[in-house]
Amino acid sequence: HVGCEHGVCGCCTVLIDNHPTLACLTLAHSAAGHMITTIEGVAQGGVLHPLQEAFLEVGAVQCGYCTPGMILTAKALLDEEPEPSEEQIRQALAGNLCRCTGYQAIIDAVKLASKRLLAGQDTGLETSPPPRWHDLSSRPPER
Repeated sequence: HVGCEHGVCGCCTVLIDNHPTLACLTLAHSAAGHMITTIEGVAQGGVLHPLQEAFLEVGAVQCGYCTPGMILTAKALLDEEPEPSEEQIRQALAGNLCRCTGYQAIIDAVKLASKRLLAGQDTGLETSPPPRWHDLSSRPPER
């Protein structure tokens, strides 16, 4: 069994060599030797990527389940086509499903990020430090 084996929602999208790829349909060994980018690798130096900023600013994040896949797919689009039309954005995101936003806010966020990237702007929002993972084996035994 590999992931959900359906590949219909796009939520698990990662970038492999800057190409959106569904992790649920990708065997790990096929990604060996390739550059893999997850949502955690999009922010640089503790500063959010303009796409992440735009998603927050225009309210394109609601439950957040689809957000990583949307942002990574949009990043690949903007890297390839810095000033996409709305139709190009819709087409690029067609494989990413969202049950909350109705998509318009997501499209608006991609347009805003495109505009800012072309102008060399970013708002410089800092990321939060990553959560601390606790060693569960160090918990006292239950009685």
